[in-house]
Amino acid sequence: MALSYSQGLGTIPLLGETIGENFDGAVREHADRDALVVRHQDVRMTYAELGEAVDRAARSLAGLGLVKGDRVGIWAPNCAEWVITQFATAKLGIILVNVNPAYRTSELAYALRQSGCRALVSAPTFKTSDYRAMIEQVRGDLPALEHVLFIGEGLFEDGAGDVEWPELDLFEPINIQYTSGTTGSPKGATLSHSNILNNGYFVGEYCDYTEQDRVCIPVPFYHCFGMVMGNLACVSHGACMVVPAPSFEPAATLAAVAEERCTSLYGVPTMFIAELEDPSFPEHDLSSLRTGIMAGSPCPEQVMRKVIDRMHMEGVTICYGMTETSPVSTQTTAEDELERRVGTVGRVHPHVEVKVVDPESGRTVPRGEPGELCTRGYSVMLGYWDDPERTNEAIDAARFMHTGDLATMDDEGYLKIVGRSKDMIIRGGENVYPREIEEFLYTHDAISDAAVYGVPDPRYGEAVMVSVILRDGASLTEDELREYCADKIAHYKVPKYVTFVDGFPMTVTGKVQKYKMRDAAVEELGLAEAQPA
Repeated sequence: MALSYSQGLGTIPLLGETIGENFDGAVREHADRDALVVRHQDVRMTYAELGEAVDRAARSLAGLGLVKGDRVGIWAPNCAEWVITQFATAKLGIILVNVNPAYRTSELAYALRQSGCRALVSAPTFKTSDYRAMIEQVRGDLPALEHVLFIGEGLFEDGAGDVEWPELDLFEPINIQYTSGTTGSPKGATLSHSNILNNGYFVGEYCDYTEQDRVCIPVPFYHCFGMVMGNLACVSHGACMVVPAPSFEPAATLAAVAEERCTSLYGVPTMFIAELEDPSFPEHDLSSLRTGIMAGSPCPEQVMRKVIDRMHMEGVTICYGMTETSPVSTQTTAEDELERRVGTVGRVHPHVEVKVVDPESGRTVPRGEPGELCTRGYSVMLGYWDDPERTNEAIDAARFMHTGDLATMDDEGYLKIVGRSKDMIIRGGENVYPREIEEFLYTHDAISDAAVYGVPDPRYGEAVMVSVILRDGASLTEDELREYCADKIAHYKVPKYVTFVDGFPMTVTGKVQKYKMRDAAVEELGLAEAQPA
């Protein structure tokens, strides 16, 4: 009986260097090639120009007295200064603390206080948020915060003179990213040079990147998708980073791909859905695309097929991971047959191990059986910043990271995510995996997106509920949806409750927050009495 365990036997060794060393190598090797294009700022930099900007920023930060090991926060949407700050702090050994642009004052104060930031690089404003005013509200509660540097106000202009570059080790921490859990305060996943540089590099290898590639990055830099899978994958291959807008805009993304002749495009499934349905879609020549990445949440099969057929992304890959694993643990390849790319999250990455375990006993389950996905290797974080208790809850004694995701592994090592361990619905003793029902509902022509989750039920313990987003101009009733399900999926999987919505509550990275929908449904449907004590 084969067990659900697999290891990635890499033929290419891990990169044994720091982010700064890798960056300087790219500057030397690709000096005259495009490195960074930020369309909304009209910024275009070659690798030589980016190298100069990064060194100037590093001198400026060092001039403030910031040294290796200090924490510097960055609170801004995607912009050139974000990229420059990322590499400048890496070269100085300063730990960059990514602050979610959607954070409000209490969340901002928590991240800066918990990480002990000495400085903050911030946008003055973003959308309707006055960052300057918000910082002033909390600054009195942040005794460690000595410097606030605003983008667009002479940032890094005082970077003159020499800087004494510190000796760095690739296993030292260089980045803290706060994970937005469904309960409790955010946790600061602490990542090393080796963690994120190697992960970005191997993501790029799976996409066959070379210095000829131009990668459109509409996903946020504050998250691993943007700064690791985007920026570090590009720089480690001499490719060009193309930034279409401060935050995701479908039309701006399509224009950037067409006008910059991008070869690769990133996004979560909801982004690709928005691009495909954008009124300007037919106007853009996307024929330069050959690959890209979908990640963040499982991709509906119908969306994947449209991306390949209509966006020319024949080599598109699916990635799976989490912030705590730098982030990618598994990925499909361009050589994988279509069924693998639409139905799985691929196989384990090089130099990484994965296993699927019984959540109760911890034993590795046989191939084909669902269980919790665990991963181990160079990519597992150092831990949660200054939080050993929660670190030990997530990483076991054997250094396996417990993801909280339910998965199955087939005989060839391909993994399929079937839900979150907390999302799994247990209806009258039957295990119901929301992802399976969602995949089925995507086959209905009227449905643009669907989110399935469990709500309390006095008879069965839990009942199946679905929130549905309809396509523009489409109509569908609750009874019609249930009739569509009848005889096609098991009766206990047919949703008892159906609601039609305009959108889902989401994190900035596109993860659907089902717990918020569940809480709202419990209140609206009067199901509080049915909840277990």
